[in-house]
Amino acid sequence: MSAQGRPKHEQAPPRADVRGRWFEDLSHGQPFTSSLTITETHLVTGAGLIGDFNPLHVDDAFARASRYGSRILHGVVTGALMGGPIGMIFHGTAIAYLEHATRFLAPVRIGDTVATTWTVTELVPKPAHGCGIVTLAARAINQDGVAVAEGNGKVMVASRAASRA
Repeated sequence: MSAQGRPKHEQAPPRADVRGRWFEDLSHGQPFTSSLTITETHLVTGAGLIGDFNPLHVDDAFARASRYGSRILHGVVTGALMGGPIGMIFHGTAIAYLEHATRFLAPVRIGDTVATTWTVTELVPKPAHGCGIVTLAARAINQDGVAVAEGNGKVMVASRAASRA
């Protein structure tokens, strides 16, 4: 038994290294921005991870002759790279990434720097569960100011007060 009178197996594990935003730290309209320059490694690793070896992604000669004029990043990889910063915004406070949807507007190429801004659009407190649901909208823009994707997501984020209990 623990000092709290609960068997050890029923105790929540300690929260180590919490640097993310708590549910109470958020406000409607609050933005979070991150950027990433796309490399050959992103494209090749993405192809291997998802098993999509379409020549638009992996064959230079084929892609040069296509409407795009060069190889392009997989849409699903673009969406994943947009969603990645959510894990860092809520580092240690995210309970679950509940939803993610992305609409692709323009191709992303090796060498592009993509800046993604996530904006809080809704906050739904769930005090009985010690958390809240955060809905965010995203817009990703390349170095030329071209919108390459937009999306939305929902994250279950811990409440600071509940973490102290």
